[in-house]
Amino acid sequence: MSEARRLLIDTDTASDDAIALLLAVAAPDARIDAVTTVAGNVGVEQCTRNALTTLEIAGALDVPVHTGGARPLLRDPVTATDVHGSDGMGDSALPVPARPPEPEHAVDALVRHINASPERLTLVTLGPLTNVAAALTRDPGLAQRLAGVYVMGGAADHFGNVSAVAEFNVWADPEAAAVLLRSGASPPGCTSTTRISPP
Repeated sequence: MSEARRLLIDTDTASDDAIALLLAVAAPDARIDAVTTVAGNVGVEQCTRNALTTLEIAGALDVPVHTGGARPLLRDPVTATDVHGSDGMGDSALPVPARPPEPEHAVDALVRHINASPERLTLVTLGPLTNVAAALTRDPGLAQRLAGVYVMGGAADHFGNVSAVAEFNVWADPEAAAVLLRSGASPPGCTSTTRISPP
């Protein structure tokens, strides 16, 4: 069996992202180095609580969780509580997590993990790209030190979930998305000649 792919997961944890976290924990060929949270589906404090509770339910108490951006880079914050409920989890009254988040800010954690890892990490983004953009702005070389970036964002079929053409994660912080798209980051498994780039 090949060595486990090491992941950094940046998430605005609501019910959809919670499923993604559970799948990542259960995947035999993946290891989560850290989870970072960002405002999006709900406020960042609620996202952080949801991530901690989800990892606790999954038995992944060794995965550190770092709280990140509370608002988009330049815009007023928006949420999707009309879809996910006031707590992001369908108002399901999940238990309070037993542990707090790490004191280190999510942006600091992203920069540290990517630079300190002896192997290239894969970044998985499940929410607005606020934290990622801040990390790339601080250290533009991060993009080339990643194995690749998966983005849950954009409307590939030209039908958005917020408007006729807009998808929530990009719509919530389009300036942050632009920073990633211009960074030279590669999709996983692609060479430097097939970078993620704006259309």
